Amino acid sequence: MKNVLMVAEKPSLAASLASILSNGRCTVKRGNNGCSTHEWSGHFRHEGNVHFRMTSVCGHVMSLDFISKYTSWDKVDPVELFDCPTEKKECTPKQQMRTFLAHEARGCDYLVLWLDCDKEGENICFEVMDAVQHVIHNVYSHSVTYRAHFSAITDKDIKGAMETLGHPNENEAKSVDARQELDLRIGCAFTRFQTKFFQGRYGDLDSSLISYGPCQTPTLGFCVKRHDDIQLFKPETFWYLQLLAGQPECTLEWARGRVFKKDIAIMLLNRVKEHKEATVESVSSKESFKSKPQALNTVELMRICSSGLGIGPYQAMQLAERLYTQGYISYPRTETNQYPENFDLHATLRVLQPSSEFGDEARAIASDFQSPRKGKDAGDHPPITPMKLANRNDFDRDTWRVYDFICRHFMGTISRDLKYRTTTAKLRVGIENFSCTANVLIDAGFTKVMTWQAFGRDEPNPPFVQGTTVAINDVRLTESQTGPPDYLTEAELITLMEQHGIGTDASIPVHINNICQRNYVRIETGRKLIPTTLGIVLVHGYQKIDPELVLPTMRSEVERMLTLIAKGSADFNDVRRHAIKIFKLKFMYFVQNIASMDMLFESSFSPLAESGKAHSRCGKCRRYMKYIQTKPARLYCSHCDENYTLPNGNVKVYREFKCPLDDFGLLAFSTGVKGRSFPFCPYCYNHPPFRDMPKFGGCNTCTHPTCPHSLNTLGISTCVECETGVLVLDSTLSPTWKLGCNRCDVIINCFKGATKITVEDTKCSDCGAQLVNVVYKSDKSKFKDGSEEKSGCIFCSNDFSHLVEKHRAVASRQVRSGAPRGGAAGGGAGPGAAGGAAGNARGGRHGGRPPKDKMAQLAAYFV
Repeated sequence: MKNVLMVAEKPSLAASLASILSNGRCTVKRGNNGCSTHEWSGHFRHEGNVHFRMTSVCGHVMSLDFISKYTSWDKVDPVELFDCPTEKKECTPKQQMRTFLAHEARGCDYLVLWLDCDKEGENICFEVMDAVQHVIHNVYSHSVTYRAHFSAITDKDIKGAMETLGHPNENEAKSVDARQELDLRIGCAFTRFQTKFFQGRYGDLDSSLISYGPCQTPTLGFCVKRHDDIQLFKPETFWYLQLLAGQPECTLEWARGRVFKKDIAIMLLNRVKEHKEATVESVSSKESFKSKPQALNTVELMRICSSGLGIGPYQAMQLAERLYTQGYISYPRTETNQYPENFDLHATLRVLQPSSEFGDEARAIASDFQSPRKGKDAGDHPPITPMKLANRNDFDRDTWRVYDFICRHFMGTISRDLKYRTTTAKLRVGIENFSCTANVLIDAGFTKVMTWQAFGRDEPNPPFVQGTTVAINDVRLTESQTGPPDYLTEAELITLMEQHGIGTDASIPVHINNICQRNYVRIETGRKLIPTTLGIVLVHGYQKIDPELVLPTMRSEVERMLTLIAKGSADFNDVRRHAIKIFKLKFMYFVQNIASMDMLFESSFSPLAESGKAHSRCGKCRRYMKYIQTKPARLYCSHCDENYTLPNGNVKVYREFKCPLDDFGLLAFSTGVKGRSFPFCPYCYNHPPFRDMPKFGGCNTCTHPTCPHSLNTLGISTCVECETGVLVLDSTLSPTWKLGCNRCDVIINCFKGATKITVEDTKCSDCGAQLVNVVYKSDKSKFKDGSEEKSGCIFCSNDFSHLVEKHRAVASRQVRSGAPRGGAAGGGAGPGAAGGAAGNARGGRHGGRPPKDKMAQLAAYFV
């Protein structure tokens, strides 16, 4: 019997697909990386019965990055990034996804790819094929590898896709490769240069990165342009007439609208006042319609979620993807807003009829079914529709609101248009004309189910008869002023991005989220996007140097070329070389003229010398350095003109201790009482003195052989959980003592209230950990026999067992430690965080690999 490997994009999706294709008769094997494997036997194409094996990836398997030689911000000129070599690396090395896929592919004869049906999905197809090419023979052949195309997680769609398998689209995959490479090279070159230049000069930027992105920056440009329009707006005073006539009294609008010269307005007012009556020129009535909505696509979903539900586009898409993987809606990433001709609208409507929320409306629409409006067929996926009925209690509040909107929008598309009667009366007073209009609802149509678009109250018809005259009750001259436009909302920004081709339906929410997280804009009431000073200065700086860097036209042209690659109309290498050449020249010009942007920064931000507070001494000049707490946190020595990046958290001077290597004052970093903490030297933190000491590491990773704060002196044993970490005694918060792993977030609280703890040279004969000596004051001893001092193993000694408690580090606030390019989290609640006793730590050691001798482990590091 032959074997078929099938790969989905997410574990939850693999479980749903396996359940449908096996009719619920598959067996499940859990994987170590979070991806399960589902197995069953069934029929496959012309092979008859085969053994199926369904598993998944977790999004992209590989990511593009520069080779290690070019990852240093300090040693590499950013202009080199446009031409330097790149390589594909595993997105999450800990998952070992390539190894996992190769293992699952052993013995398989066919590969069926169930990745999402978009360009990113096609790219992941080829990542999977690359991972299994040495296991599945001839994997790039169309007779071996197949591609499933589907838009919803339903029995009909999935089994239909299995019967009509196609093949991966290499051109679409290459267009994603091209976009990844361009974004990497362009974004990193500009970001590295800007960040180093401006953070080395100004202290209150409050942003870890001064980033540039080919899509991100034009997105910011839209927000700043609207801000500039508001700031430059000059209000103008205008005047208009209002006529009150009839019984009951009716207010009529002036046909001229408004005039901007007061003397003319007064002259026209006086002419009207000469008359006591107005002539009714006409009273007309007609039926008007408000069209029902077109079918729902991704951009419209994000717009409505932002403007109507108050849910940002990034969160909205996360909720929609969750609904999709659970089978409640169809695929949520689509540009199409027209139902296919063979789409079974009646079947989808029947799914909703049992609902207690909108079942009555669904049954009413079924008895009065209307054809949907025409729209645009982008050739990707059908519009977003409900696929399975859900109840309010199945979801949290926001997820239900998104699902409820999708269901009601679908029903609205097959309802009647809203119909109302418009009655307009036109009156003449001398040479001036006035009118009033009243609207009366005839048929609520689609607003019966889309209640937020309800018509409103009926208005009374004008009390006028054509050809008659009516008495004028009053004429008023009203003064007003023109007003500025309002700030862009997320919904309006999404519309602008779609119109100008900035990003795709998948990346639009990411770009908006990025400019918020980078402190370029802030979101205020009504989901309005207000640019910060940093965002405004950046955009104005680009406009002074090279306006095309911030205009949407450049990215639109790049997107057009990427689309040509996807269609097979343009060569991948030609497009890549052409785009890189253009942006490299722009980057070089930008660097040469950076002074123009710096002038704007200088007028908006404080120089480093004027920022921060005196903190600790510089080891070079012995003067006090300034501690700048705004992002990125750093120390600045004005005498040496040097910056030293700090971890984001609480940083204090660590008593009067100095680093024995460079004479800098030691600092103590902490994320709170229950979080990570460690001492560090600001110079060593940025410039590791030993080969195997990581950059942005504290004294708990320093391999100095004699320093009393180093890993060599205070290390106890290998970590009880992670592979590479060492548990190091932390005395920065004494008399609160703890062991902390220098790699992961494991913490062992111990010996609270002890006055002194010393790590001894001898090690435990049972587990190999270094012994510790613990001293209490005589009246505060925690030892059961009341003694003041004891030595023993923190894991094995019975005298210590009640004084040790292991748990995960919990940051008092979210912390991010590292350089501007980002780094690992400095401390956070780990998965499965729980309190425990010393027995847990002991069990963790003895249940795993045998412990290493600390001295042996560190011997190779010493210099």
